This record gives sequence, C-alpha cells and structure tokens, in this order.
Amino acid sequence: MPELPEVEVVRAGLQRHVLGRTIAGVDVLHPRPVRRDARGSTGFVAALVGQRIDAVRRRGKYFWLALGSGDALLGHLGMSGQMLLKDPGSEDERHLRVRFALEAAAVDGPVEMRFVDQRMFGGLLVSTGGAELPSEIAHIARDPIDPEFDDDLFVSRARRRTSGIKRLLLDQTLISGVGNIYADEALWRSRLHGERPGDRLTGPQLRALLGHVRDVMGAALEQGGTSFDALYVNVNGESGYFDRSLDAYGQEGRPCGRCSTPIRRVAFMNRSSFFCPRCQRPPRR
Repeated sequence: MPELPEVEVVRAGLQRHVLGRTIAGVDVLHPRPVRRDARGSTGFVAALVGQRIDAVRRRGKYFWLALGSGDALLGHLGMSGQMLLKDPGSEDERHLRVRFALEAAAVDGPVEMRFVDQRMFGGLLVSTGGAELPSEIAHIARDPIDPEFDDDLFVSRARRRTSGIKRLLLDQTLISGVGNIYADEALWRSRLHGERPGDRLTGPQLRALLGHVRDVMGAALEQGGTSFDALYVNVNGESGYFDRSLDAYGQEGRPCGRCSTPIRRVAFMNRSSFFCPRCQRPPRR
C-alpha cells in the first residue's frame, strides 16, 4: 500500500500540473471508486464540473484537491491506486476508473487526470466544505513531516500505551502516514523491536525514533518513494527507487547492515514485520 512518501510524491506532482485549472468534465467508468460518495456517480460528477482547483493538500495517506466552491475532491490510493496525468486522447489504461478533463493552463494545454486502480480498494469522494480539511479525515493525526506535528504530544500519548511500538506507529489517530515499510525501517535504525510496549520506552527513545521516521521518509521522498511492482507510480507513471535502500523491510535472510545477522520475518497484523534479532532484541515477557 502506498504510504506517506508515495502519496506526497503524487500530491506534489499534482500541485505542479493541475493548480489553477478548471475541471471541464468527469467520466466515472466504474462506480466502485466513488462508492463512498453519498451523491452517487451522477452527483459526484455534478459537484466537480466547472470547479477550479485552488490547492492540492494531504494528511497522512489521504490527498485532496481544494476546489473554488469550498468543497474538496478527497482521494485515497488504497492498495493499487494511481493518479496519472495524460495528454487528452492518449490510450486508456487497462484499469482506468475515473477520468477528469482539465482545461488548459496559462502555458500548458489541456490535460487529463486519471484515477487508475487495479484492485479497487482506493476511492474518491467530494467532501462538502472540505477545502481546508475534509471532515471525513478530521480524526486522523498529523504526520511526522507536517510542520505542526506535536512531538511532545506523541511522546506523552505513546508512553501511556501498553501496545507494542510498531502498532503505535501504525495508529493513524496517534501519528499518520507511517505504514508497514517505514515503521520497520525506522525501528531498525532505532534498534527497537516492534513489540516493545510504549509505556516501557523513554522520552529520548521515542524522540530518537521520530527522528528516524523523518529521516527514512525524507530519503524515500528524494528517491520518489518505494515501488515493489508497477502498482505504485508517480503522476507521470514513473516508479520510485527507495526499495533499493531498504535495510529491514523485505530483507528476510539477508545480513543485517550493522551486525550481519540474517534479517528475520514474523507475522504481524495480517502482514509481516522484518527486524534484526540481534540489534532489535524482543522485550522480556
């Protein structure tokens, strides 16, 4: 699933190319991606046509286009969603679900914004009055690269929890945007096992962990995100390359970059956790 760096790459790409454009037309080619919009496909289209895109924003793994009406086009990429920019008339993608025709900008011609989603776990909806922050995601915490993220609040709340620290990193009401890949990477850099309870970590340990979360996400952003297959690409259809820099995630059996102990994989919340059994010793029962 695309995580914060991947969604931020998409957001930044959209901002460069769609800001100030007007949505001239919308074609919903499959109803499932707009299933959460109470208006239905017809109402979804009507709420968007003729609207100017004033900003492109993000919170955690969600992104939205702020519209001149004060509403917002809210999106989530799910497991395989892509938001691509294409020249009008170019060949349709196999899994194209929603097409947005955008009017020409001052220096560029018209463009199509296309929501492509093979597995269709992602989705789009129009959030009424959601230009600044859609109400549908108001419960989601700020992410660690947000300038207004409160480190003290995160540390205080994490130290009151008995859950393992990896579960806390994945709790979107505590800290958003951190998914399985970057949680494993930050924990490896911090030498912390994911099952260490929050209430058994010190303030300095948690602050250091936040620093590693930011560092690993910053490095991923510089490389365009992490692509393990063709399902995650940026708005131009290009893959990210951070998978080549991973130290823990997906490295089962390979030597740890610090101590050469083989990286281990264990089941975790219907997913997997990857860690070094020597550098990241599990907590005592």
